[in-house]
Amino acid sequence: RTRITMLDRLITVFYWFMVRTWIALLMTIAARLDVKGMENLPKKGPVILVSNHFNTADPPVITYVLPRRIVWMAKQELFDTPALGTVFRMLGLIPVRRFEADLKALRRAQQALKRGQVLGMFPEGTRSSGRGLTEGEPGSAVIALRTGAPILPVAIWGTENVKLPRDFFRRTRASVRIGEPFHLPETKRVTKEQVADGTRAIMERIAELLPEKYRGVYGPAEPGSVTQPS
Repeated sequence: RTRITMLDRLITVFYWFMVRTWIALLMTIAARLDVKGMENLPKKGPVILVSNHFNTADPPVITYVLPRRIVWMAKQELFDTPALGTVFRMLGLIPVRRFEADLKALRRAQQALKRGQVLGMFPEGTRSSGRGLTEGEPGSAVIALRTGAPILPVAIWGTENVKLPRDFFRRTRASVRIGEPFHLPETKRVTKEQVADGTRAIMERIAELLPEKYRGVYGPAEPGSVTQPS
């Protein structure tokens, strides 16, 4: 278990200050939340939170809903703007170069789990804008297989058509569903096949929590379609 540093304690204080002030105010004014499955969130210990991603509103909603600090992994581009990047770093977010092997981000993610924190990830790697789930990227499965941490599937919808500032005072109804934690099979050496199987398992758990119309490529096959052998 990695020792929690003074810097991380300061980040935690800043995180909760932001959540309990402007994020809480934003949620009160702009959203009506329907949350189910909160009892599935482990009260302590390392957890990999995985969720679908429709809109930029998703992270603030999930952050507000969950009573544990989430160490989000976020695309590197968000950190390239000096002011915004500084705020994200102060919140403890982990920058990640998408669609490539970012070993530095991987190490930081593993360190967060060793500290017993909740690591937040969007396995699709980008927003789907309400079109339904797209193919998952392997990062979440790799981290889960390497650390043995439990995976917490989360689904969110209702945010797909939100546009700010247009919808700030419309009180959008957003739904959040928290599934039961699960583990990927233990392994001594992570293989490509295990990562592929783990990625599908993660995405299918998220899909189970979503209404059918949002399940995308993880939804039921079209009538008359032919499943190709793997």
